[in-house]
Amino acid sequence: MIHHDISKRYIRQTMLPQIGEAGQAKLLGRSALVVGAGGLGSPILYYLAAAGVGRIGIVDDDRVSVSNLQRQILFAEGDLGKNKAEQAERRLKLLNSNTHIEVYPHRLTSECAENIACDYDLIIDATDNLATRYLLDDTARTLGKPYLYGAVEGFVGQCALFHVEGSSGYRDLFPEFEVEADTRPIGIVGAVAGSLGAIMATEAIKVLLDMPTSLAGYLLCLDLEKMLFSRIKL
Repeated sequence: MIHHDISKRYIRQTMLPQIGEAGQAKLLGRSALVVGAGGLGSPILYYLAAAGVGRIGIVDDDRVSVSNLQRQILFAEGDLGKNKAEQAERRLKLLNSNTHIEVYPHRLTSECAENIACDYDLIIDATDNLATRYLLDDTARTLGKPYLYGAVEGFVGQCALFHVEGSSGYRDLFPEFEVEADTRPIGIVGAVAGSLGAIMATEAIKVLLDMPTSLAGYLLCLDLEKMLFSRIKL
């Protein structure tokens, strides 16, 4: 049985037959590595901590800037100039002190990726960097870990779950490494990042609970300007 205080915190989840007390206990024993604490990473991290995932890793070497506050909901004006991973940890501990947070306030590289990711049950890509996506996919493939990918721009976004139930990888979907000529910041509606982040957090919780997933072998595309959703089989 779950401890009384814990059971009250998660009562709205344990009421669900798909989770129950056994599922909640499982979540407390599972872990997820979130790479990127920005527009996508913020809602993902928030909902994973709120759901009671026992251990969460955060990788981000960036610092909070004023333009981040439009969409990166973990941060406030008092966080400006501070490391995102460290500030995300501070905010999440205020939300749920039962969740253990591990911070990696540096860039993920080929030299450290496997050493960091090997201790987590799920790798979540909340970056906006193409090279890091390929690195995460390669790392997940090597370690045999599920890899949850997401990307967002403007009013549109997409996500997929790779290396689960025989599903393909990111390189299988996008096999060519193309260096973007234009590296200027892209436009984005903050609520779109929040919407996709919530979807990714839901899928992550299902993976950690060993529930059947909806994105293994599929690419989910959403256009929130037109309110269109499509799921493409890979």
